[in-house]
Amino acid sequence: MRRSNLNIMLKKNIIYIYTDGSSLPKPRRGGIGIRYVYLDENEEEFMIDLEEYGYQSATNNQMELEAVIFGLKKLHRQIIPINFNLIEVRTDSQYITTNINYAKYTWARIQWKNKFGRPIENAIQWKELVNQIGKMHCQVQFIWFKGKSDVDTKAVDKSAKSSARSVLSPSIIPIKVRRKKSPLNTKRGWIDMKGQKIKIHIISEEYMKLSKLSKYRYEVLSRRSNFYNCVDFIYSELHHLRAGHNYLVTFNKDSKNPGILNLLAELN
Repeated sequence: MRRSNLNIMLKKNIIYIYTDGSSLPKPRRGGIGIRYVYLDENEEEFMIDLEEYGYQSATNNQMELEAVIFGLKKLHRQIIPINFNLIEVRTDSQYITTNINYAKYTWARIQWKNKFGRPIENAIQWKELVNQIGKMHCQVQFIWFKGKSDVDTKAVDKSAKSSARSVLSPSIIPIKVRRKKSPLNTKRGWIDMKGQKIKIHIISEEYMKLSKLSKYRYEVLSRRSNFYNCVDFIYSELHHLRAGHNYLVTFNKDSKNPGILNLLAELN
């Protein structure tokens, strides 16, 4: 679609991909918005919008990643009659712009973990994004743009919300979830790891394939603990803890990389 030149920040021989991700609650679902913008040989500005389905149980960061992955993957299917030597991805996600170089040059070398040994969240999507960048045969640059700050960022924001309200595809990352008992909200890093023996209730379970660890959201059941009713995340090589079940376990002593070391008993 051609339009009047609304954005003076465009140059010839560049494909601009505006992306946005959205996550809506109750029930949790997400959507993506993608717009391609380019100048033709006469410096007329054209745009192409993609309309895509949403995803069940998706977080905002997952949708921000998926929008970029999908935008790059579908670029070759668009009828764009120009030669381009640069793809500029414009996103309002600091999660992406801050971490893209770690994903490209660091995380794969250390088994998709951070410097503390904690698994990288959404590692499968990060790996897919890096692979997709390698298939583009030209430079791919990421630029942070403030959300809903111009006609294009407003358009992809609207598309992402519409996508989240559409027909939903299965979750990108399978997670089993059960109702939590605690009245408190989840807070990452809330519970200190002191090697303690403790009773917990598993709220959700997720297998992190690239790091070969399981991620659990849990709440503390031990009434004598200073963290009674607190809800947090923890990781483990133990893959057989189940959402909705109670366990007596032993924690490690590393609060920067919280882990379950031993399963002592399953509780009623």
